[in-house]
Amino acid sequence: MCVEAVLRGDGSVGDIAAKYNISGRSVLSSWIMKYNANMELKDYEPKREVYMAEARRKTTLEERKEIVEYCIAHNNDYKGAASRFEVSYSQVYSWVKKYQESGEEGLEDKRGHHKSDDEVDELERLRRENQRLKRQLEERDMLCELLKKVRELEGM
Repeated sequence: MCVEAVLRGDGSVGDIAAKYNISGRSVLSSWIMKYNANMELKDYEPKREVYMAEARRKTTLEERKEIVEYCIAHNNDYKGAASRFEVSYSQVYSWVKKYQESGEEGLEDKRGHHKSDDEVDELERLRRENQRLKRQLEERDMLCELLKKVRELEGM
């Protein structure tokens, strides 16, 4: 549409790029060269600010499954899925990749979740035990200091 607008004389390359929120004249110029060489032109996403609000939307595991299934069923149409479900292209791409590598488990949000002691190797288990014992020792030291202060105050 933009290339044809330039070729029709609806405006200069710069004017059309600005009108359709294209990042620069060079992008539109390269499209014109491809168009004139009968090469395929790919879809273009305007500047990212337009989609930032959508990128922040939280999704449930069920929504992510639905989005991935839609995308895969529609020949990996990441852009179409992102638009339909109002999430970012990069989120859809990431979810599909994780799904293909790890199945539904790859779609789980694991931020803030830690492995249990059974799931880690012995070195990590020992590190955790050491940290736990250090915390206990610090708590006992603080309790002893507190008791000393209480006794001092009671003796006054």
